[in-house]
Amino acid sequence: MIGDEGTAVKADPNLRLASVIPPAVWYLEFPEQWDTKSPWHDQRVRLAANLAIDRQAINEAERMGLGRPTGSIIPRSFEFALPLEPLPYDPPRARRLLAEAGYPNGFDAGDFNPAPPFYTMAEAIGNYLAAIGIRTQMRTMERATFMSAWREKKLKGLLMVATGASGSAATRLETFVVSTGTCADGGSPDLDALFQQQAVERDHSTRQALLHQMQRLMHERILHAPVFEPATLHGVGLRVAEPAVGLNAQLYFAAPYEEMRLRKP
Repeated sequence: MIGDEGTAVKADPNLRLASVIPPAVWYLEFPEQWDTKSPWHDQRVRLAANLAIDRQAINEAERMGLGRPTGSIIPRSFEFALPLEPLPYDPPRARRLLAEAGYPNGFDAGDFNPAPPFYTMAEAIGNYLAAIGIRTQMRTMERATFMSAWREKKLKGLLMVATGASGSAATRLETFVVSTGTCADGGSPDLDALFQQQAVERDHSTRQALLHQMQRLMHERILHAPVFEPATLHGVGLRVAEPAVGLNAQLYFAAPYEEMRLRKP
C-alpha cells in the first residue's frame, strides 16, 4: 500500500515526504449500465454504489490524506474541467436505494476488475459495496492483459480504473465517455452531440460551456463513481534541497530534472 510506504518515509529521520496531485482520477466504471437487463442499468443502483464508498477513508489509507476526493472523472487541474464535489458517504441511503430498485437483499455483481497493481484499494471498495449488499468477486490479472481487455471492451461487472494521460477535459471525454471512445462501453446521443459541437467550436467560453454541460449531465446520470485524485508520494533524502516534486503539477514524478538541487556540504 502506498500509504504504508509514505508512513515509513515520515518515520525515517533520514527522509522527508514530498507529494503532488497529478492529473489522474481513480473511479469505478459501470460497463453494464448500457445493458437494460443489468442491475447497473438502474441509476439508483449506480447512485447506491457511489454512496457506499468512504472516499476520505480511502484517501487516508492509500495516500495519507494528501489526495483529493472528487465527484468527477476529470482532474480539476485540466482545462475545461468542471469541479464537482464527491457524493457523501451514506450507507443507509444506499441500502434504501437498492431496495427501491428491487434489490432489498442486494445482488451478485459478478467480477470486480481493478487496474493492477492497486489491489488494496480495490479490496476496500469491494468491502464497502458488500456492506450494502453489492457482492463482487475481485479478478486480478497482469497489467498488459488488463489494459488490452479494457480497450477491447471485454471486461464486465465492475471496473476500478484511472489514467494519467495529459490533455484537457475534452481528451478524457473523447476516450471514456463518447460512445466511440477507446474505453467506452456505450454512450448517449446527446452527450455525443455535445462533444461534436464543442470539437468545432472556436470560441473558448462557448466551448467551455458545452464541456461543462457534458460533465453536469454525467454527474446527474451517475455514469461513474469517482473516488479521488491520488497524491503521488516521494521519499526525499536529506542531501536534496529541491526534489522538483510538484514544480510541474501535470507530472507524477520529479521534473524538470534541471531544477533539482542538492544541499551544499
